[in-house]
Amino acid sequence: MAQNKGLNIAESVKAIAQPIAESFGVRVWDVRFLKEGAEWYLRIFIDKAEGVNINDCENVSRAIDPILDEKDFITQNYILEVSSPGLERELTRDEHFEEYIGKDIKVRLIRPIEGLGKEFCGVLKALEGVNLTIEDYDGENEVTISKKDAAWVKADDLDF
Repeated sequence: MAQNKGLNIAESVKAIAQPIAESFGVRVWDVRFLKEGAEWYLRIFIDKAEGVNINDCENVSRAIDPILDEKDFITQNYILEVSSPGLERELTRDEHFEEYIGKDIKVRLIRPIEGLGKEFCGVLKALEGVNLTIEDYDGENEVTISKKDAAWVKADDLDF
């Protein structure tokens, strides 16, 4: 129940946050509303091509905080965090996967696949519905997995 509630709140916050973020020259990468221990966290991840800095995070946080207070649709007390998704950003939405087609990703599976193990890297070749097709770096093998079989999928942008 809390998970669905968190998803609905996250979607509502994303709709509010996106125009605010755009006014500061950034975009909303993702929003998560999660309970960790006794605390609820509202995490807004922002991004831009050249990377975000502390000023970007502070600007968005200061602009959205009073609007969320005014709308008052989150009944729990929560901690607001605005940050970058980081270099190894987690891909969670279809738009994330579409953006990373042709790029390097890392995958951790819930259960290992024979011959692949539980964790592997490759190039995301396609997103078809809930299925991801990933090619190994040699271009010799492809595997298709369901997104639900992955514990996480992350960008693998550490090629500098």
